[in-house]
Amino acid sequence: MKYLYPMKKWILLALLVLVVYSSYTLFIKVTHFTTEKASFEYNAGGLDALADSLSTKKIIRDKTSFLVLSKLFNVENRIKPGKFLIDKNTSLLNLIRILRNNQQARVKFILNKVRTKGDLAKLIANTFSIDSTQCMQYLNSNDSLAPYGTDTTQVLSLFIPNTYEFYWSTPMPKILQKMKTEESLFWSKNNRLAKANSIGLTKNEVYTLASIVEEETNYDTDKTIIASVYQNRLKQKMPLQACPTIKYAMQDFTLTRIYEKYLTNPSPYNTYIKAGLPPGPICTPAPKTIDLVLNAPSTNYFYFVAKADFSGYHHFSATYEEHSRFAKEYQLKLDEYQAKKNK
Repeated sequence: MKYLYPMKKWILLALLVLVVYSSYTLFIKVTHFTTEKASFEYNAGGLDALADSLSTKKIIRDKTSFLVLSKLFNVENRIKPGKFLIDKNTSLLNLIRILRNNQQARVKFILNKVRTKGDLAKLIANTFSIDSTQCMQYLNSNDSLAPYGTDTTQVLSLFIPNTYEFYWSTPMPKILQKMKTEESLFWSKNNRLAKANSIGLTKNEVYTLASIVEEETNYDTDKTIIASVYQNRLKQKMPLQACPTIKYAMQDFTLTRIYEKYLTNPSPYNTYIKAGLPPGPICTPAPKTIDLVLNAPSTNYFYFVAKADFSGYHHFSATYEEHSRFAKEYQLKLDEYQAKKNK
């Protein structure tokens, strides 16, 4: 009996330690990574595998506590595959709540200029949980694209460059539906559809023309005049003869000079031999470029060529004779540059 009191004391002390430890585990920080935030993915592989991953990433300290608490809060039946983001010093209880309530991380889909469906598929795969091959199959299927009012040739026109927020696990149909909604919203603003109609083009044709203009120059002051040149050519049923379409036809965007031998490429995107606009866009043009096309001034220009000072700006001409003079001047300077480069 004389040992009973000390034994009770040790039991109480042990219980106190257990309570303190449990409180620390549940309510005080359990994460021990060094960055401000950490992300992890759950791919329906079971909580045991998730616990191993969280331990490796230093998101949890004690795998057993995590699994016990997960079972208690029925996490396995509530969590869905996806990507999660947590703050530094998150407690185990808050981590369990995030998983149980399926509070997935939102990712930014940053869309700038892409030139091909392959480039777009890679961008989507790098942003979402979608495999690039699966994405490419979707973008190459007219049946898959039909619900969004587009096809394999025009699909890029659904994508208006901007920054969009999604859940990391968003599937392709929902991504495309979001893009379709954003595209419709874009064209409903600033009288864009009426402006397209006034220049005799559909919204997809404007997008395609803007994609060519986007590839011609980085200067907005030239873009709007180039748009005017191409609109004048379309009205007169003249070939566009746009060099960027040759690069697209050849799928070689490193070309710095378009030689005569390239102009016979039989691709429908070759605007030297195919009349009118190409079948679809050759890149995703900036919204500003689309507006520059819609608001292009009325000019009498039918020709343009890069200036011989290599500034990136262009000479614009109403007659072929004047254009030829500027073109010869540019070609001469280009030949001189190439000769010096090859020495």
